Amino acid sequence: MSDNQIHIPRIVIAGTHSGCGKTTVATGLMGALTARGLKVQPFKVGPDFIDPTHHTAICGRSSRNLDPYMMGKDEVMRTFTSASEGADIAVIEGVMGLHDGIDGTGISSTADCAKILSSPIILVCDVKGMSRSVHALIMGYTGFDPAVTCSGVIYNRGGSERHRSMIRLEETIPSFGWIPRNDSLTVGSRHLGLAMAGEGEGMEKTSAVIEECCEIEGIIKAASAAPPLPMRREEGSSESGKVRIGVAMDQAFCFYYAENLTRLRRAGADLIFFSPMTNHLPDVDCLYLGGGYPELYAKALEESPCRQEIQKAAEGGLPIYGECGGLIYLSRSLSTDEGRYSLAGVVPADAEMKSRFQALGYIDGEVSHTSSSFTKGLSFRGHEFHYSTVYPDTDTRYAFTLKRGKGIMDQQDGIIAGETIAGYSHLYFTDRFAEELVAMATKYSSE
Repeated sequence: MSDNQIHIPRIVIAGTHSGCGKTTVATGLMGALTARGLKVQPFKVGPDFIDPTHHTAICGRSSRNLDPYMMGKDEVMRTFTSASEGADIAVIEGVMGLHDGIDGTGISSTADCAKILSSPIILVCDVKGMSRSVHALIMGYTGFDPAVTCSGVIYNRGGSERHRSMIRLEETIPSFGWIPRNDSLTVGSRHLGLAMAGEGEGMEKTSAVIEECCEIEGIIKAASAAPPLPMRREEGSSESGKVRIGVAMDQAFCFYYAENLTRLRRAGADLIFFSPMTNHLPDVDCLYLGGGYPELYAKALEESPCRQEIQKAAEGGLPIYGECGGLIYLSRSLSTDEGRYSLAGVVPADAEMKSRFQALGYIDGEVSHTSSSFTKGLSFRGHEFHYSTVYPDTDTRYAFTLKRGKGIMDQQDGIIAGETIAGYSHLYFTDRFAEELVAMATKYSSE
């Protein structure tokens, strides 16, 4: 192996479809490997924010998203190799079904990531109500794209010993586990997906089940058979600590891509984490308010003195960047089934929760307004998923125009209010986007 290569034992936990049990298997495997004393680096295919919180809690290492559409293939490789340094093994949880990608293609599918990373996969199959037919299913999934290497299968929601013996009769690829049906292993959910890490006990039960029911040594051997990868290290960092960026981080604001925070640090920011529910506004040069569940904590957010402090700071020219939940919080008010709550009042809009999702999918856009603090023409990609609607004033200005995605209104996103920009899009930061956000903070700090 050459000096510019790195060998990272790795395995992708893929599924036949959403709900087949791949999250249970992936998190349980992470826990079982960690319990054996291995340093496990977790990853999640796709734009999801919630599964990585469970991975991080289990492994003690920050889980990273791998999404070729948002990141590009080179960035998938760089993120994977950089994050995996010092780890004994990497476990990558897939998304949806193995071959399900954007717009019915294979782009950004689990299989797409597995091919980019030359990683073997283990296919999780829900075998409830099947015996011999599962082999036809497996042959279809594993033969559909010959470039995908399937090392074996884990059968989930299995029945009796007789059920197991019927399936064993005509197995075509190695079996790494038989997990009996156990409804207690399911994880609670809410309107944006699973419950966050720490909100239930389901995840903590899975590692013992995986240790008992799966061939852990065989999985490690399959992961170790993955070939070396080209090493893509981080670029040299800028001067650290040039500015202080406050990052809202609590139960209400918890949706952040780990790479976004890494890029801000690399661009020269010290990140100051605080809770708008329980803390005063810290002494910072810029605010980053991510997504989450402000609707579940609207009363606490309304009663906290932080909202008036943020409003006053915005009036004084503090740069603020808000995404989704951050947009709601920066609005004048939020209406829910429980009532109407006054919020920060920084952007000229009011928010209302709805009973079903209002937008879901990838976004692709650019900065389109010359009065925005970001450079006009700066492009970005990301994701949107929300159950709220924002009603802006008629004379509202928008920083972003989306080629793909819904945004706030008519593919416009990113309300401009002074030095504040707040929209529904969850952006995957490029280096340039992070550098421009840090530049805003630098300008503010020098004034």
